[in-house]
Amino acid sequence: MINEKLQAAFNDQINKELYSEYLYLAMKIFFVENDLTGFVNWFDVQVQEEHAHAMGMFDYLGERGGSVKLEAIDKPVFNGKTPVEIFEEVLKHEEYVTSRINALLDVAEETKDRAAIIFLNWYLKEQVEEEASVGGVLAKLKLIGDDKKALLMLDKDLATRVFNPPVIG
Repeated sequence: MINEKLQAAFNDQINKELYSEYLYLAMKIFFVENDLTGFVNWFDVQVQEEHAHAMGMFDYLGERGGSVKLEAIDKPVFNGKTPVEIFEEVLKHEEYVTSRINALLDVAEETKDRAAIIFLNWYLKEQVEEEASVGGVLAKLKLIGDDKKALLMLDKDLATRVFNPPVIG
């Protein structure tokens, strides 16, 4: 049976992962409205990844005899009005998620739950990859500046991204 404090921390993180899914759906709207289908694809894949992350924790709690407690998901809030501004917010959000995974790991360490620590190490590694991926797109967007042709080339490149269901744990 999983420790109650750790169970509560997992439930909080499940909510944050579902919020991330919802946030990226909201951000996707900008790119839909601007006919940037490659960026739309990038966000579609991101939404699927966030959902998979939430469900990985959801399933893990069940496997450990814990109980999932779903709470309301906050309305997504972001202020970006350009691709650069939106991806700056994506990076900031991914850094926040990394901090939350670290906090969850802190609880696992505090409760001496080695199984949870091993499980959460996958998420920590995933966050390093997420931040690097988003940072790469952001760097390209900044380099592009106002060059519409270059933006369309990046859009074409982002259209090739595919969702690969993760093997979590």
